[in-house]
Amino acid sequence: MTRRALRKRIDRSPLWPLPALETPISGHSPRRWIPTLIVSRTQPAAGVLQLTLESPELPSWTPGAHVDVTLPSGLVRQYSLCGDPAVAGRYTIAIRLVEDGRGGSREAHARLTEGAGLAVRPPRNRFELATAPRYAFVAGGIGITPVLPMLRAATAAGAEWTLLYGGRSRASMPFLPELEAYGDRVTIVAQDEAGLPSLAALSGAAPGTLIYCCGPGPLMQAVTEAAPAGTAVHLERFTPAASTGDARPFTVELHRSGRTVEVGAAETTLAAVRRELPNTPYSCEQGFCGTCRHRVLAGEADHRDELLTDGEREDSMLLCVSRAVSDRLVLDL
Repeated sequence: MTRRALRKRIDRSPLWPLPALETPISGHSPRRWIPTLIVSRTQPAAGVLQLTLESPELPSWTPGAHVDVTLPSGLVRQYSLCGDPAVAGRYTIAIRLVEDGRGGSREAHARLTEGAGLAVRPPRNRFELATAPRYAFVAGGIGITPVLPMLRAATAAGAEWTLLYGGRSRASMPFLPELEAYGDRVTIVAQDEAGLPSLAALSGAAPGTLIYCCGPGPLMQAVTEAAPAGTAVHLERFTPAASTGDARPFTVELHRSGRTVEVGAAETTLAAVRRELPNTPYSCEQGFCGTCRHRVLAGEADHRDELLTDGEREDSMLLCVSRAVSDRLVLDL
């Protein structure tokens, strides 16, 4: 009986004895990994790797969704789905090679080959395409990936739309043949040919227009500033937004461990906790994957992640980026 009870407890929370987390906004367990097969590897632009993954277990998805991918080294990274949601059992992702990045893209380009297996988590969508009569899409570089399925969806719905797509050079901009087929609804601006794209057209967006933008931080900031007052601007970030919060020290009590740690102004909550509990799991360290999510039992967290909903933030936080508003936090660790 004891063994059966233990197995049931572990099934509910694979990281037992840590607490089981509530179901996230995706509706699927964040710990569920789906094995897939890489059936195609192509290069749609210089420095861009496109992978097609297949598995009968892959859930349906909507434009704007992204998936967590576990690389051969165990690193977890997030990539937008850029294929066709109507094709069941198949996901397509595109990965820009960032030579001076944290290593995920270099590993993907070097080790993810056709015929290899790749595990993904079910898709999440914090960049959902809302219904509207017209859209203004803006994409920069690899930021075109979540926008591409939106263009197909908007076209199928009969909505009016335009796309402004900028990149360093045409050679580095993926999916140009497909985009050019849309005609004058798409404006392509290569920086080495024409400089930075002009956002002047956004200021004249008709009432009811929704603006969707994905790309580098400066581009998203410029789009937000150029949008007419009252116009909804939807942004998708590949890196955390710059925080304007105070980075002051605070204290964390690890309730179940009976320990207390001091979090310095120049370190993360995760780093401080791992000094006492070195086996505390983490991955992306940017507030996207949710691996380091833990329950907050007391105190007020300063949430700086790009993942949790308002409801989820009421009793949990991501240790890698979030801090404390109060002088003391109590975590269920």
